[in-house]
Amino acid sequence: MVLKENGLKGSGDQIVSDLQQLELIAQVSNEAALRAHLAEKPRTVYCGFDPTADSLHIGNLVPLLALRRFQDYGHRPILLVGGATGLIGDPGGRVSERTLKPRDQVAAFVDKIRQQACRFLDFECDGNPALVVDNADWVNGLDVITYLRDIGKHFSVNAMVQKETVKRRLEDDSAGISYTEFSYMILQSYDFAVLYRDHDCSIQMGGSDQWGNITSGIDLIRRMQGGQAHAVTYPLITKSDGTKFGKSADGAVWLDPSKTSEYKFYQFWINCADDDVIRFLKIFTFLSPAEIAELAAAQQSRPEARLAHRRLAQEVTRLVHGESAVTAVERITAAIFSNRISELTEEDFAQLAQDGLPSTQVQQESFGLLDLLFESSLATTPKGDVTRGQAKKLILGNSIAVNGVKQTDPDYLLQGRNALFGRYHLIQKGKKQHHLLVHSD
Repeated sequence: MVLKENGLKGSGDQIVSDLQQLELIAQVSNEAALRAHLAEKPRTVYCGFDPTADSLHIGNLVPLLALRRFQDYGHRPILLVGGATGLIGDPGGRVSERTLKPRDQVAAFVDKIRQQACRFLDFECDGNPALVVDNADWVNGLDVITYLRDIGKHFSVNAMVQKETVKRRLEDDSAGISYTEFSYMILQSYDFAVLYRDHDCSIQMGGSDQWGNITSGIDLIRRMQGGQAHAVTYPLITKSDGTKFGKSADGAVWLDPSKTSEYKFYQFWINCADDDVIRFLKIFTFLSPAEIAELAAAQQSRPEARLAHRRLAQEVTRLVHGESAVTAVERITAAIFSNRISELTEEDFAQLAQDGLPSTQVQQESFGLLDLLFESSLATTPKGDVTRGQAKKLILGNSIAVNGVKQTDPDYLLQGRNALFGRYHLIQKGKKQHHLLVHSD
């Protein structure tokens, strides 16, 4: 995968300034030392991803793209997939014990996440090709005595309980923390020590909630190997209204198109709040500062044109799903909102049925248009009531189109034999409200 250059390359430590400019640094262990370390020669930096699901989500783009930025500046990125730590579960950001997943399920998650994450880094470039590792390769072979004597002896329980992720759980008498999750910090610290030993990896990057785990790794490297390592954390992204980033009204926005369709993925970005769009362009794209400044100016002068929103949706969709996905979703969007339904392909309708539009699935061959308007809540009165009378009024008032054709018969039947591709009826109310009826196989 070829990513767009951001035009910011310079000396090795310039990335620190540029990440700060992009609002992508929350904490560093020692900024002056880190800058000197990066300026001296190309370094190796890693970030870990635990396989908690069978796909990454858009929140994971922050560290993935940050790793790519390090690579663009000549440093070597290591992407660690937590085949071992994923069996334990990070207590950070949680108020209760995580449900442990079966080993075979975690192994399957590891394979899928590795394939997804590899799309964002260059593994064939000269000098600093990316590397993917699985911490199960070194953790699974540890016996208990080695774990306790050679690793655990370097950790002070007094210091561990003062770490924010642990302290928060200990203060909640109803939840507490098990020894299993308490040990997560040790395993993550050991990952850093192993990568330092085997790959000269001297920088770990992670979310700001990982600060305690990362600094524990720095301390373990000093104790076990007498080395000096560094920590960089990025802020946890939130929306301008303070709500959690990465979720739509229906749940998480995934990178896997079978979990979040390319159409819905694009719509998430194009519908982001005006107060978020420029910040998201900085974080989630490789546009140059000049391009972002130009879009910010356009956002101020012509907000109704939504040029920044469209560029954001295009860039992130292209990054994750490719150019063909951008072309497809923009064609689908234009066809729906210009009432050119005949231009939609069967694959387009499959995306819309997956999660792109509100939809109703029916088993029967025939379903009344009036019934659909009522059951889908399209027949909502100005007072907020949903009535069959309002449904009939909409139909008779020429306000309803089925597959691009106006319907004025209240007794009109949506039948499989007159459905597009034998399955789909796209119902349109006015210009902006749509509902999809899908005849089940």
